[in-house]
Amino acid sequence: MRVVVCTIVHHPSDARIYHRQIQALLAAGHEVTYLAPVSAKDPLSERHDDLLQVIPLPRASGRRRLGALLAARHELKRYAASADLLLLHDPELLLALPRLKRPATVWDVHEDTAAALSTKAWLPSPLRPSTAFAVHAAERVAERRLYLILAERGYVARFREPHPVVPNTTYVPDDVAPPGNDRRVVYVGHLSPDRGAAEMAELATLLEPRGITVELIGPADARARAIIEASGVRWHGFVPNDEAMRLTDGALAGLSLLHDEPNFRHSLPTKVVEYMAHGVPVITTPLPAACELTERYRCGFVVPFRDPRVAADAILDLDAQPELRTQMGVRGHAAARESLGWPADAKAFVAQLEEWACA
Repeated sequence: MRVVVCTIVHHPSDARIYHRQIQALLAAGHEVTYLAPVSAKDPLSERHDDLLQVIPLPRASGRRRLGALLAARHELKRYAASADLLLLHDPELLLALPRLKRPATVWDVHEDTAAALSTKAWLPSPLRPSTAFAVHAAERVAERRLYLILAERGYVARFREPHPVVPNTTYVPDDVAPPGNDRRVVYVGHLSPDRGAAEMAELATLLEPRGITVELIGPADARARAIIEASGVRWHGFVPNDEAMRLTDGALAGLSLLHDEPNFRHSLPTKVVEYMAHGVPVITTPLPAACELTERYRCGFVVPFRDPRVAADAILDLDAQPELRTQMGVRGHAAARESLGWPADAKAFVAQLEEWACA
C-alpha cells in the first residue's frame, strides 16, 4: 500500500503522526510519502529510504496559512495519482484536497476544532462564532466524503455516523527507570497559556527554594514563550518523542496542568498516558478523562485548576515520601502495560487503512 501522509500544522516529528502511525505503516511494509513542514535542520529532511520519502512543506501558523495550503494542495495533487490512500492530519487540509479523482482519503481528527477556537489568540473574538459554524459545516461535508478516524472516544458524539477511534496510546517499556536523585518535575507537550504555562512558571518559583526543578519539554506559542523566558524556568524546546521520554524517566512527577477549556474536556492528555507508561506519578488538573485515570489507578494527584500552590504541595509530598512516589509510579506503569500500549492499537490502525484502501 502506498500512503501519502500530510500535515502543515503539526511538528514533523509529532508523536502521533510520525512516531506511532507512520512507524506502524512502515513496520507493516507499506510505502509512505510524508508531506510535512520539515526544515533543513530537521533530521527527517535527510530521511529517505525504500519505504519513506519526506517532502518539505511550509508551516501554517497563526493567520499565515494560505501559502502552506497552496503548497499542500500542489503536493497532494502531485502524489495522489500514485497513492492508494491519503491520510490528512489537519482540518485546514480539507481545503487542499485535489478536486479530481483521488484515492481513499482519511482525516485523522486530532481535536475538537470548533471548541479549540476559544484558545486561538490569532483569531479575533468576534470571528470565533462564525468560524466555529464553518468548522461544523466542514465536518459534516468531510463525514460524507471522506473516511474519519478519531483520536478520542469523546469525539464520537460530534458526528452523525460511527467512526473508528485510534486513541493516543503509547509505547510502554517493560521496565521503568527508578526515581532519580536530581529531583526533577517534567512537562511534555505543546506549551501555551491554556495548557498551564503560567502555572508551571510559578510552580518552578515555588519549588526552587526546596531544591526541586521544573523542566518543560515541547514547543511553545508566542504567549507561552514570553512567560517561560521571563520566569527563567528550564525549557528544552521541541524534542523528538523518544528523546522526550528519556528525559521523563526517573522524574519526581509529570505535570498536566491544563485549564478547563471546552477542547480539553473530552480528551485524555497524551502526556498523562506517557507519564504512566514511564512510571512517573501524574499531577493533573481535574479534566474528566485525566482525573478518572489518575484516581482509578492511584498513580498521582488531582489538583485544582490554576492553583500551582496545591500542585507544589503534592510534589513536596512525593519528594518527602519516596515510597509513595515509587508506588504511584509502579501502579501507573502496570496500568499502562495492561491497557494503554500502542502496539495493539497500531495493528487495528493499519488494518483499517488497508481495508479502506482496498474498498
